[in-house]
Amino acid sequence: MTGGASAADEPAAPPIARLGERPIVVIGLGGIGVPVAHALARFLTSAQARTTMFLVDGDAFEDRNRARVAFSAGGNKALSVARELGAICDGGGSVVPVPLYVTPYNARRVIERGSIVMLAVDNHATRRCVSARCARVPDVLLVSGGNDAADRGRTGTFGSVMVYERAGGRSLGPPPTRYHPEIAHPSDRRPDEIGCAALAAAAAPQLLFTNLAVASAMLGVFYGWLMGRAVPEEVYLDIAAARMNPVLRRAARGRR
Repeated sequence: MTGGASAADEPAAPPIARLGERPIVVIGLGGIGVPVAHALARFLTSAQARTTMFLVDGDAFEDRNRARVAFSAGGNKALSVARELGAICDGGGSVVPVPLYVTPYNARRVIERGSIVMLAVDNHATRRCVSARCARVPDVLLVSGGNDAADRGRTGTFGSVMVYERAGGRSLGPPPTRYHPEIAHPSDRRPDEIGCAALAAAAAPQLLFTNLAVASAMLGVFYGWLMGRAVPEEVYLDIAAARMNPVLRRAARGRR
């Protein structure tokens, strides 16, 4: 033994080349979106990525949010988180707040060609809106995460991630609306349609640990995509059972 570090001990360089200058759009800054944004900011800064991360949310932080979300200041979520991440990114201007809810009218400006969309909202109407926009973009990666509420007899330990990618104007898999009628035909409404007071009243309790597990699964899918691996179309998880199950429908179709 020489006592020195070998080449194998050196950390591998992050596979950032595939990202290039494609923008990352984090939509929804709650219990899932905030840890996703923080982790991405640290990763992109350490990898010296030449991309811009957009933080999109029209809601405001309140004291009741502290049970699941760490934030330093109240006010609009996009503005608050952008200030926090500015320090992580050394003030390089790579984080841009968008203090708006996503709607069918502004989705075209929020999600552009090449966008990497990390969707972390708690209503199906917004999921449908974002899915519809992504279906019209030639090149896009959508990673959408969510979890069950801890109410009405539910444990709150279940979560899922849905992935939809388009490249060169072609869908590489089905959009979230294909197998999820609750998204294709939502019974809820977008936050911009019901107002902040109604949104707060309708909010269901969620489990912090499940939020973090879903955020981690979303980031794992993103990292797998960076590595050029075949990403699953869906991931289901249950933190109480320590279980995570990927769904690879494209692989299954290829074996038929």
